[in-house]
Amino acid sequence: MATIHLTKDGFDKAVSQGLAMVDFWASWCGPCKMLAPVIEDLAGRYEGKALVGKVNVDDEPELAARFGVMSIPTVVFLKDGVEIDRKVGVMPADSFTAVLDANL
Repeated sequence: MATIHLTKDGFDKAVSQGLAMVDFWASWCGPCKMLAPVIEDLAGRYEGKALVGKVNVDDEPELAARFGVMSIPTVVFLKDGVEIDRKVGVMPADSFTAVLDANL
């Protein structure tokens, strides 16, 4: 499964139940491009267990501001709509799987 591209209109509904991992990124961001294959892989590995989404900060500045995203890539983890953790910068997959697995 590919990642889900989230917008402000459907964001709250998408992350309101269960575990979600949301990548805040931009098309011009080199580190975001480096992280993209990791996010795509996790979307497949956690299909049916966690929502893996992406928010383009250029298209959705309100969401970026709401979550206080100052640097990208920033990956925010939510459980039932509430932030439980975040990772900033390019990191290996196990940095993300540790949070996902601990909260499933």
